[in-house]
Amino acid sequence: MCPRGDKRNEVYIGIGSNMGHRIAYLHTAVQSIGQQLGPVTCSAVYETNPVGYTDQPKFLNMVVRVDTGHSPREVFRVLQGIEQEAHRKRDIRFGPRTLDLDVLLYNYSYFCFSDLQIPHARMWSRAFVLVPLADLAPDRRGLSGKSVSTMAEELRQKDEVRYVGRFW
Repeated sequence: MCPRGDKRNEVYIGIGSNMGHRIAYLHTAVQSIGQQLGPVTCSAVYETNPVGYTDQPKFLNMVVRVDTGHSPREVFRVLQGIEQEAHRKRDIRFGPRTLDLDVLLYNYSYFCFSDLQIPHARMWSRAFVLVPLADLAPDRRGLSGKSVSTMAEELRQKDEVRYVGRFW
């Protein structure tokens, strides 16, 4: 954890699972993020169809907001470690996974590393990200100038997004 007095950063993280006991993977991720990065606030959980590679089970998706003193690279490394603990495999691009953790937003900053882009490159066109993000940051503006809640509603109308519930 960061020393007392360090600057806290508002970070939004997308969480998804479509293998095994999906809700248990989400729960483990929420707990681990809270323990390793800082206090979390959780969206509701939604069930969505897979994107890209479609011959796989439906996903459970959610977003968490974490207040942390960690840098973007440190957050990314922590999330990769949590994925590894969940036995995440990267055999098929956009394929099935026990756990998928993505840094969506980090304050209002932009970062572009070879393995990490913030804001997440494809988040603005994905209902499975924007619908739960709208639970936590409905008035936040995207690159188009539209609010997250407006973009989420537009995508929700064309993509199947089913509310599952609030668990945390």
